[in-house]
Amino acid sequence: MEQQNEHTVRSYEEELSLLNNKIAKMGGLAEKVLGQSFEALDRRDPDLAANTIGEDEEIDQLQREIEEQAVIMIARRQPMAYDLRQIMAALRISTDLERIGDLGKNIAKRAVAVVTEQQPKQLMLGLKHMGELSLSQLKDVLDAFIERDAERALNVWYKDEEIDSMYNSLFRELLTYMMEDPRNIGLCTHLLFGAKNIERVGDHATNIAETVYYLVHGRPITDQRPKGDTTSSTAYTSLRSSSF
Repeated sequence: MEQQNEHTVRSYEEELSLLNNKIAKMGGLAEKVLGQSFEALDRRDPDLAANTIGEDEEIDQLQREIEEQAVIMIARRQPMAYDLRQIMAALRISTDLERIGDLGKNIAKRAVAVVTEQQPKQLMLGLKHMGELSLSQLKDVLDAFIERDAERALNVWYKDEEIDSMYNSLFRELLTYMMEDPRNIGLCTHLLFGAKNIERVGDHATNIAETVYYLVHGRPITDQRPKGDTTSSTAYTSLRSSSF
């Protein structure tokens, strides 16, 4: 009987290890897709963008595998407390990583759309810095998950406001650029959507940080979630001002 119990525990640990490995692989792919999409946009490289768009499918496939394995583990093992939180964390993180992969694909599509446009250096520099910060946040929060480091996850959670602040600044610059010359509207619209996709990557990294914190401590983060996106009021104010 004791030998059977040991086998059951070992088997469960192996299944959990496989689940964590799939999350790690999925995270690595999400980082790759994001990094390549930023590079394609910066270099105006349609071939790199096209390759990046195609790589998102592997992320989607891994999410389906994680969901299937998690359901089977819950049904078969009926885990409780920390064991259950580990499986649920993998499920939630895989969903966020799948969305990050989609956002990376969307950014790559914007790179294809603006490949022939003359891109203002200052605007592209702001977009590049925003992308680098979001990618750094994603790497940090994935490391926090692997290491079960709640404090590191909390640091990522608090830093989301930095990405929001950069997005607000870039949004205002793009809006001004469009208002100064209507010929810029096409390019700036694509860059606005690209910037919004990057901002959303930061939101999903924040989601993962919350999941890691709950996984480790068994309770949610009690502070108010940092949020600094003020673009809705910025757009209203700018449009109102331009009408007088």
